[in-house]
Amino acid sequence: MSEQYLSITAMTAYLKRKFDADPYLERVYLTGEISNFRLRPNHQYFSLKDEHAKLSAVMFKGAFQKLSFQPEEGMKVLVIGRISLFESSGSYQLYIEHMEPDGVGALYQAYAQLKEKLAKEGLFQLPKQTLPAYPKRIAILTSPSGAVIRDIITTVRRRYPIVQLVLYPTVVQGEKAAGELIKNIQRVEEDGQFDTMIIGRGGGSIEDLWPFNDEHLARTIVAAKTPIISSVGHETDTTIADLVADVRAATPTAAAELAVPVLSQELLRVEEIKMRVQQAFLYQLERQKQRYAKAIHSYVFRQPNRLYESKAQQLDIASQRLSQQMQRVFFAKKQSATVMMNRLSYQPLMRVYEREVQEQRYLDERLKKAMNQTYLAHTQRVNHAIQSLDLVSPLKIMNRGYSYVSKDDEIVKSVADIAVDDLLTIHLSDGTIQTTVVATHEEGKE
Repeated sequence: MSEQYLSITAMTAYLKRKFDADPYLERVYLTGEISNFRLRPNHQYFSLKDEHAKLSAVMFKGAFQKLSFQPEEGMKVLVIGRISLFESSGSYQLYIEHMEPDGVGALYQAYAQLKEKLAKEGLFQLPKQTLPAYPKRIAILTSPSGAVIRDIITTVRRRYPIVQLVLYPTVVQGEKAAGELIKNIQRVEEDGQFDTMIIGRGGGSIEDLWPFNDEHLARTIVAAKTPIISSVGHETDTTIADLVADVRAATPTAAAELAVPVLSQELLRVEEIKMRVQQAFLYQLERQKQRYAKAIHSYVFRQPNRLYESKAQQLDIASQRLSQQMQRVFFAKKQSATVMMNRLSYQPLMRVYEREVQEQRYLDERLKKAMNQTYLAHTQRVNHAIQSLDLVSPLKIMNRGYSYVSKDDEIVKSVADIAVDDLLTIHLSDGTIQTTVVATHEEGKE
């Protein structure tokens, strides 16, 4: 009787075989709304639902990494997969192999999400580099066989034939295109000899232009030091590369026109500037000629003696004043000398001399006495200082049998400053001793 009863495991295994063997469940095409989605590091577990039902779904890491967009809660999607039973829980679920947005293409959805992400980071608002007015070398990243390179070469040769164009052959469509674009941008940057860089390709569908919506490519363009002109697709096509480039051109021809000036117009401008400089020079020359003619007819050249007539008069006046001043000084000095002579005649000169000599001797004796007293006082102070220093001299202390210890030229002040096997130096009054620490003992600790 008990043989009629199945275990849960057996029943679940039977049902799983039924699911796996059913050809209608082997590959199903479903549409629904994503529910309970939370991004996980490996496999993704969520639900698909509509107005009346919900289905558990799982998408393994390998399939999820192939998605070109980021699934979000509430997004309506189209999925392809198989229905099977998960034995551990006994619940059936959808194993998704492919998924894309319903109603909006997957590439467009991925484009919108990347554009929003980079816009939040501020990559589109970064300061743009200015294109050089007169470039010497221009790097072109495009296919060597397409119409883009021919249009650029034709336009540049017509407008500015003296510039050097260097083609970096680049795949601009397919899975390898983004990687080649990044590699060639880095090659141009490493060269460091280019004034401008043009990235271009013709128009096409969003799939054809998809390499130019690569996030790594966008960050490489932003990091480039060489100004970049992006010419991808037609005027109505806008890629991420167009948004982050320094300049966006609607067509390859427009990119070439933005990159170089018109040489003939520049030469005409140079001639105009040359003529303006010549006219300005002739004008200044004519003005200088007029000033020269005016100066030649000036009285300075016709009657040069008029230049120093007033100076001669000023010299005469200054000479008269000097003579009068010298006479006044002479008479004043003469009167002072007369007064001094009269004063000297009333006093015997010998008496004045003897008094001055006595005063000088008196001052000499006082000076010698003061010097001796000062010398003795300073000598006593020095001797006292020497005795005081001698009492605290480390050398005298060491002569009584004391010493001090140092480690690495630093005086050891505490047991905590040394460790076992440290090399120490013991300083004595007549030399030093090198020793190694065998053990340490700190007072108050066992």
